[in-house]
Amino acid sequence: MSDHPQQGPANPDEPDEPDFAALLASILGSADNPEVAKALAAMGIDKMDPGTMAIIGAQLKSMLSGDHTEPFNVELATDVARKSVAAEGDSTVGDVARREIEQAVEVAHLWIDAVTDLPAPAGAVHAWSRAEWVDQTMPMWRELVEPVAAGVSTAVVAAMRSQMGQLGSGEEPTAIPGLPAGLDPSALMGQVEPMLARMSGTMFGIQVGQAVGALAGTLVSGTDVGLPLVPGHGVALLPANIATFAEGLEVELSEVRLYLAVREAARVRLFAEVAWLGPQLVAAVQAYARDISIDTEGIESALQSIDPSDPDAMQSALTNSLFTPEPSPAQRLALIQLETYLALVEGWVTVVADRATSKHLPHPAALNEAVRRQRATAGPAGQIFSQLVGLELHPRRFRDAANLWAALESRGGATARDSAWEHPDVAPTAADLDDPLGYVDRFLSRGTQDEMDAALDAMLSEGGSGNEGESGKP
Repeated sequence: MSDHPQQGPANPDEPDEPDFAALLASILGSADNPEVAKALAAMGIDKMDPGTMAIIGAQLKSMLSGDHTEPFNVELATDVARKSVAAEGDSTVGDVARREIEQAVEVAHLWIDAVTDLPAPAGAVHAWSRAEWVDQTMPMWRELVEPVAAGVSTAVVAAMRSQMGQLGSGEEPTAIPGLPAGLDPSALMGQVEPMLARMSGTMFGIQVGQAVGALAGTLVSGTDVGLPLVPGHGVALLPANIATFAEGLEVELSEVRLYLAVREAARVRLFAEVAWLGPQLVAAVQAYARDISIDTEGIESALQSIDPSDPDAMQSALTNSLFTPEPSPAQRLALIQLETYLALVEGWVTVVADRATSKHLPHPAALNEAVRRQRATAGPAGQIFSQLVGLELHPRRFRDAANLWAALESRGGATARDSAWEHPDVAPTAADLDDPLGYVDRFLSRGTQDEMDAALDAMLSEGGSGNEGESGKP
């Protein structure tokens, strides 16, 4: 505990700064308890400045008061992401940059019209700052992340309930340091569970905010992560990030802008016309979330090996040790499906962008290679899914998907290539990415086989009717 007594505020009209030691002591037990004092000193709370204590105290009081009971604190995530992009530097998009984006997207639509039958959606064209991207895409992040956050919250509470059950399972309940003697751990859980759920929502809000903020500083377009994040099927580009992407490429910025506009416009067309694709991506995340479990042994081991007074080390240990080392069989299937769909989207976009730009831009191959290099270093999608879902995206899948779409186009034309998106039952699978030519053969023979089956069914039906008529039976 601090040797200095709590001082009153300099301004009597301002509320007192929270006596954080007393606040925690009221939760953990007596303020005079030496174990409580040792814990507070280890966390450095007795040395914190009043402003920092006020922030932490407000967060803790919010948890205890019942605010933010949802599994994912979206307001906190948005605030953290916006502060992250502001710290790195962000500014509003000027009129000149906005017109350049609008013109690039207009040209991109004309070029794409020549290489696919998928129509351009009626969505608006957006030239966004990083903060605008955060605000506009957060609703979709919430839809994606909330099932995972709910699974984590449930698992955290279950793990704690199990620990409390073990403490109280003996003939004499095990005493918990800092709590009154004789307190029943199972009774305590009734009070602790809501707070644990809110703490989990806060933790996830911070994680999502940090991840989305990092993405906003690197991606070049609205759906650069391979997900339908932009509302209303709009085509969104980030001029500042496009300029950064163009650095060192030895390609004119206007050409880079056009190429990236083509990729984004193609991706938006795909999400707009393939109605099942977005829901399937969300369903894969939800399937993963249903089987989440917490690696309690890993968390305990990580906490034993770090300095408890280092908040960054604590957060890193908990983040890295949260999930079980190996996903369950159900989770593994969900992750394979998610990775496959993301690869198929990017592979299709790569092929369509190549066809649309090869006759118009002088350096499409160099720009495609620049995008490939970004993907090979985890890229935007790799960052977000590695942090929030535990999925490690493999660049090889993107290449395999591009090869599959190119092979299908070579054999059946652009119409056959795009018709493979008609239904999830006929879309390529993870196994098909390992055997692109086999998939092309099966897909192109599908129509002939369906026609033969229909003709055979018709013949059998006619034959059955004729026999019934001859026999006089009803």
